[in-house]
Amino acid sequence: MTVRTTPGGAATTDAAPLAAQAAEAAARQAYGRLLSWLAWQWRDIAAAEDALADALMAALLTWPRDGVPDRPEAWLLTAARRNLLKAARHRRLTADPAVTVLLPDETTAVTEPATVPDARLRLMFVCAHPAIDAPMRSLLMLQTVLGIDAARIARACLVAPEAMTKRLVRTKAKIKATGLRFEEPEARELPQRLMAVLEAIYGACTLDWNEDSSPEPAASLADEALYLARVAASLLPHEPEALGLIALLELNASRAAARLDAEGCLVPLQEQDTALWDVELIASATAHLAEAARRRRPGPFQYEAAIQLAHASRRRTGATPWADIRLLYEGLVALHPTIGARIGHALASAYAADDVSAGLALLRDIDPKRRETHQAWWAAQAHLLERAGARAGALSAYERALALSRSPALQKTLIARRQALVSSSP
Repeated sequence: MTVRTTPGGAATTDAAPLAAQAAEAAARQAYGRLLSWLAWQWRDIAAAEDALADALMAALLTWPRDGVPDRPEAWLLTAARRNLLKAARHRRLTADPAVTVLLPDETTAVTEPATVPDARLRLMFVCAHPAIDAPMRSLLMLQTVLGIDAARIARACLVAPEAMTKRLVRTKAKIKATGLRFEEPEARELPQRLMAVLEAIYGACTLDWNEDSSPEPAASLADEALYLARVAASLLPHEPEALGLIALLELNASRAAARLDAEGCLVPLQEQDTALWDVELIASATAHLAEAARRRRPGPFQYEAAIQLAHASRRRTGATPWADIRLLYEGLVALHPTIGARIGHALASAYAADDVSAGLALLRDIDPKRRETHQAWWAAQAHLLERAGARAGALSAYERALALSRSPALQKTLIARRQALVSSSP
């Protein structure tokens, strides 16, 4: 795409907005890939981030004047590499052979790497290095490798954006200060680092689906997450959790067409039109989960995939096997008692026993400090209170869930449910 110019060569009045949109699109689509490759080549995450940020700023300044390049991503890559080289020269490091090998002279032809996605996965394994604080490994991958901004990560982790930014900055400073080497882990090290990588991949997918912040929510991070999960599994074919994650992501993707109704509201899984589900993805997920089960090493991703596969059986039987789902949630909670797993267990228990009091009791057992700012807990509480006929409590819980929601689709859904409850009052 090229910006139109007048006969005198000046850009038209709409050049700046078009250029800004092109730069934003290039950043959204390619930021993670470019940053991964630059960081891998330069061996410095912070320097790569600064160089790419400067390249994006240069795009905003020059594209309105010169026109948007036909290959915006390649332009940004070239500009960022030039910035890294200039910074190295400024620090009088160009005499160092390591620098001159990593960053050739500006006259050297720059081509995009042929296997950029693999570079991203390599950098994710670097971010899973034991020297990096365990709680920060997946978070660092989400921001640095997958290009998710700190504010979105903070919302998912239920912390203030400023606090998350400080944590990430401190982590990167520690990496730089300790001189962490950007080397691919040896094969024997990959299994120990795998879970952090899988958690980051799954985190990217859930952010994409839950926030609906991308203009193409079903075709951005969720698709990239599935791709990276498949690549990770190909590196470690005997690791069942990698296969479990593939199955889980495939099952989530299989229901994309049934996820929203005509008004843009979320459709509960047990109410979705199964004719809209992708049977090929379900079949693939079934095969991956069966292969994982043969390893006889159950893990949280396998349990979550098994729960989703049990829901998928409704396409064949016409009924949701709530008793089986409750048992699977019990296994998941015993192995990995996250608040999300415990909420799912509470809902499944209510449906399996046809007794909302059982589900409400399980919800109340969750630590009040953890549930206070957890949107899904309030949504589940509202749903079960509504089923129990506790109208006032349900309305209050819906209000709280709505206040904590950042997803447009979820907000619309909660508003509709709250309004329906108000309208149904005598």
